[in-house]
Amino acid sequence: MKYVVFLGDGMGDYAYEQLDGKTPLQAATTPHMDWLAQHGDLGLVHTIPDGFPPGSDVGNMTVLGYDPSLYYTGRAPIEAASMGLKLGPTDIAYRCNLVHLEERDGQLIMEDYSAGHIKNDYAHRLLSKIKQELDSDVLTFEPGINYRHILVWKNGPTVQQSTPPHDILGKPIQPYLPQGDGDVQLLELMKKSQEILKGEQANAIWLWGCGPMPQLPSFASSFGPTGAIISAVDLIKGLGVLAELEVPDIPGVTGYLDTNYQGKVDATLNTLKEHDFVYVHVEAPDETGHEGDLNKKIQALDDFDAKVVGPILKQLSDFGDHAVLLLPDHYTPVKIRTHVANPVPFALYRSTQPQSHPERHYAEPDAAQTGLKVSQGHQLMKQFIQP
Repeated sequence: MKYVVFLGDGMGDYAYEQLDGKTPLQAATTPHMDWLAQHGDLGLVHTIPDGFPPGSDVGNMTVLGYDPSLYYTGRAPIEAASMGLKLGPTDIAYRCNLVHLEERDGQLIMEDYSAGHIKNDYAHRLLSKIKQELDSDVLTFEPGINYRHILVWKNGPTVQQSTPPHDILGKPIQPYLPQGDGDVQLLELMKKSQEILKGEQANAIWLWGCGPMPQLPSFASSFGPTGAIISAVDLIKGLGVLAELEVPDIPGVTGYLDTNYQGKVDATLNTLKEHDFVYVHVEAPDETGHEGDLNKKIQALDDFDAKVVGPILKQLSDFGDHAVLLLPDHYTPVKIRTHVANPVPFALYRSTQPQSHPERHYAEPDAAQTGLKVSQGHQLMKQFIQP
């Protein structure tokens, strides 16, 4: 049996008047996702446990079958794992965004958490300037992808209150600056970065999401199959590394609308020749939700269906019996431009047990109407692979 997870990051959303009361999933053209909903189980799953932030780190950890209450230590160390960084037992990793701040009425405003989706080469040049000025024996900046980078603090503080920059778009940054152990040092780094990057597209760094390296049991020991995670995003790739799944390097993947969709399809099909499990992650719906652009989010959903889900589904029968799980990790509503913890729609199809529900579509209202709910989201993976 082959198992494929299609994870459309941040696909969940609200209904909008300009879409005649439809959600983006209802308004998008998604015949292949609809087909999965019509021929399998359709319901809602809680991917964000109570008390946890509704981030992609928690959501994807849950979908992969790991209980965040047991394994979650923070976002940054997961990304550090994807970069091959080795943290000591008392080392702390921080996520380092390259951001764009604007001054208005005497206050600094978080204008763009991604500095305009800054390109990788340019971002690395800027981070090199940061490293040259701010690296020390205990603080080290490590380059990631585009706007996403890492700060490692040797023997650093373990308690820190910080805010994701995508949660404060258009807001003054002052109330959301780091607080707690080590905040003086972090604030100094962030202030100095504004001087170093003055006049650049990315004119500051934002430090958040700290934690020590988590310890996850391997996916194979937990669920059986070996396989791979296909993603452009260090966070998701880091979960793959920690779960001892393969994480192939795919040229041209960006985590945005311009990503190399065909490369993801090819990597998925190649993985299935040797393994039984693939987790295909696409970031664009989340990014366009953060941008607050309804048309772009619908485009991201159209592309996910046409360029990823459809081509892979057409080839799956060549591998024999198979099962497919389709879902987002959380909502990223265009209306509010950040994550929320609503239960998300999932479709679970098995080629050995096809169903027929021609009236269904893969969308939030249809999933709610079935009455099927999974309250502990980390249990869904076991239900998927070991029914």
